[in-house]
Amino acid sequence: MSYAAPIAEMRFLLDEICGLAELAALPAFAEATPELVDQILGEAGRVAAEVMAPLNHPGDQAGSSLENGVVRTPDGFRDAYRTYQEGGWNTIPFATESGGMGLPWVLANAVQEMWQAANMGFALGPLLTAGAVEALTAFGTAGQKARYLPKLVSGEWTGTMNLTEPQAGSDLGLLKTRAEPDGAGYRIRGQKIFITYGDQDWTDNIVHMVLARTPDAPAGSAGISMFIVSKFQVDEAGTLGRRNDIRVVSLERKLGIHASPTCVMAYGDNDGAVGELLGQENKGLHCMFVMMNNARLAVGLQGVAIADRAYQQAVAYARDRVQSPPLSGGASVPIIRHPDVRRMLMTMRAQTEAMRALNYYAMAALDRAKSHPDEATRRQANARVDLLTPIVKACCTDFGVETASLGVQVHGGVGYIEETGAAQHYRDARIAPIYEGTNGIQANDLLGRKLLRDDGTAMADLIAEIAAWAAGNDSPERASLTAALNDLRHATDWLLEQDRTEMAKTFAGAAPYLRLAGIITAGWLMAKSAQAARARLANNPDNRPFLETKCVTAAFFMQHILPQTSALAAAVTCGGQSVMALQEDYF
Repeated sequence: MSYAAPIAEMRFLLDEICGLAELAALPAFAEATPELVDQILGEAGRVAAEVMAPLNHPGDQAGSSLENGVVRTPDGFRDAYRTYQEGGWNTIPFATESGGMGLPWVLANAVQEMWQAANMGFALGPLLTAGAVEALTAFGTAGQKARYLPKLVSGEWTGTMNLTEPQAGSDLGLLKTRAEPDGAGYRIRGQKIFITYGDQDWTDNIVHMVLARTPDAPAGSAGISMFIVSKFQVDEAGTLGRRNDIRVVSLERKLGIHASPTCVMAYGDNDGAVGELLGQENKGLHCMFVMMNNARLAVGLQGVAIADRAYQQAVAYARDRVQSPPLSGGASVPIIRHPDVRRMLMTMRAQTEAMRALNYYAMAALDRAKSHPDEATRRQANARVDLLTPIVKACCTDFGVETASLGVQVHGGVGYIEETGAAQHYRDARIAPIYEGTNGIQANDLLGRKLLRDDGTAMADLIAEIAAWAAGNDSPERASLTAALNDLRHATDWLLEQDRTEMAKTFAGAAPYLRLAGIITAGWLMAKSAQAARARLANNPDNRPFLETKCVTAAFFMQHILPQTSALAAAVTCGGQSVMALQEDYF
């Protein structure tokens, strides 16, 4: 159950798909030299393989525990976090004025993939801290930034998101947690559930971002505010004071990610938890979406990471497991030589590479949206990130589950046995399509907030760019990509033409439409990767095995995965009526 970071694949994507050299030429990323990038990727791969990966299976078996109100993470996790924090790994994408390295998010994303693949239960902690940093950076006062950002950026403290309540899951307008002004700030009272790393034994402090409602707030989501609620109160100098009125009620018993403590949190059992307003009252959803969109891209990356971990393990098993003679006859051979096992492994590989390309491409667009000096370029990149965020989150996590499931299948019966570790990858992967907005919500977001709201402008821009690339490149992938793109164009036009008074029928096709868009965008990036690999082969045949593998994997994607687009387009345009046709009491 070892792990080796796919550094060559990451470096190829950073160069050929993400345009890292172009990003490094921007003033914001002047430090992102090729030498530094290689050093970061290489050292991160070592830490992931030697420090985090060995704790993955034992951590899953032990899980986190709650002892006398204190969360204890599995043996070795606290030391691993010390290695992570002291190594400066948390600082990569954040601004230098807050103690960050000021490097591109897409580079930090590649490093984050290593952590998630090596040990998803561990890596969930830093993932949430990044969201807290983003929210504070966007909405914090000068004083709040001075008190909290340096410690969060350095990883000396961790951060969380506190959104969900027992009666308020996706519909946050139903939340009941109260924030009552006390003259100096607010007193927070209420309960939150599903709080990842709501407590841990790694750091001296935890900074919780909590959604709550002030006494005079309007009903529904319009009355939600966001508050900074620190585990220990922090004075103006950033010094820790008395323990806040926060406690962990219990830890959730989960299907997977056992090492990650998922907490039920109680705020204000006694005097009320002291909180600071972040941003403006009743504008909490705006703050939340900064955190949420950061998390959605990161969760999409989890799908990529767990798929890669499952693939690596499945390949290793298929090489070693001798079972049955080949179709041509003779002695039994390793199962990797059997066509159906090879089909499963190629499916795992192609899905993982395609989703990685999709995720990295979106993160590179995020870097341009945040840091490009040209305003028009920033706007264009921001529109692309907005369009791709639900696609990345949903497609990458759905394919992550499917790939991890295939990993179990490659192992056969022993894959269903916990000792092999294949089952853990499947169990861990299963949460990703659920949290940070279920994938059905992502589909509704793509259709409602992205496609219909701008009358298809952002999607039309993406389609036009893919079409222009296909028209300008006489590649082996061109015909397949063009046919699939016609499916997306047809489905998009159909959705935009529907009667807006009969939205249930239209939104019944939202999920297949999202998958359709994701497969085509990823297919385009696979085609671009194959084209770049062929160009490199012509100039540098020394790296032939890696580059030829890129071409074969792209061909497999075109032949086995991209053809799904015609069926998905049919589901979008023809399937809505049957989705809503059955009477409710017939179910």
